Amino acid sequence: MTFTFGIYPGGLVGDDTGVVPAAHPDEPARIAAALRELQGGAEEFLVRAYRSYPGGEHTPDRPEQYAGEGRRLDLVVQYRERGGELAGWLDFVRRTVRTEGHRLALLQICEEPNLDLPPVDGSIPNVRRALVEGVVAAKEEALARGFDRLVVGFNAVPSFDPADTFWPELGRLADERFHRALDYVGLDFFPDVFRPVPPEQLADAVRAVLTGFRRGSLPRAGVGPGVPVRICENGWPTGPGRSEARQAEVVAEVVRAVAGLAAELNVTGYAFFALRDADSAGAGLFPHFGLLRDDYTPKPAFAVYRELVAELTEAGRVDGELVPRAG
Repeated sequence: MTFTFGIYPGGLVGDDTGVVPAAHPDEPARIAAALRELQGGAEEFLVRAYRSYPGGEHTPDRPEQYAGEGRRLDLVVQYRERGGELAGWLDFVRRTVRTEGHRLALLQICEEPNLDLPPVDGSIPNVRRALVEGVVAAKEEALARGFDRLVVGFNAVPSFDPADTFWPELGRLADERFHRALDYVGLDFFPDVFRPVPPEQLADAVRAVLTGFRRGSLPRAGVGPGVPVRICENGWPTGPGRSEARQAEVVAEVVRAVAGLAAELNVTGYAFFALRDADSAGAGLFPHFGLLRDDYTPKPAFAVYRELVAELTEAGRVDGELVPRAG
């Protein structure tokens, strides 16, 4: 099993009110330099990016400029069509595969479709159908165009509500075409960010969330243990009362905990959110998730993540590369 690392490199983040603007514009040369440093000697390193339907905007801008030298894109296509229509959406998904497929490692269909909170996709009508049909369309287009290495999936956030209807409803919509097309399911989770976790319980919290997702949520949709799980977004912001030193400790503990569960829970990758702060002087949590400050100077966690990528990539290296699951 190959375990791959990655990061979201943009300066924009979203909160429950919309988009948090970046204090400084992206500087592609400095972003690329930071990505090379994080990648180190890893043969593959993923650059996470987002493309919105119906507008087609990318975040970060022109993410393809960060691909190459063993870096490929982990691209999210976001379903933001308030009318809930599907025909144009499916055309958009197929067109994305045709035009971007040669530089994609992952294509994620929809962003957090089980979270009914603007601006994410779970607040959009018909999102479950858009998810199921989008996964099938993406895989069909990838195979038709010869992009056999393109890994197609979707993501979700943890659910702690036993009455949550998302997973059983997804299971009712998911047909054999969907299950054949599905290469992975992603998880976005942020322990000790929105719900405080005592430091001595952090590793246990990571285990509980990942185990609950694998053995509790996914089976309710008919997704079996052979479908890999990937950590698509995870991070810990700095700011008032949240020291840079503690961020470095959390990064180390969470990444090691995830990697330690890889074999048991079939976890095949981890992506950090985010490379740099949106606004290092901004109020609240959301502007401060970066491993770098908004002027691109590193926080201690940058070196920690770089060292973890080097250590764990080497320790877990096996023959082969990131590929769609068999069967």
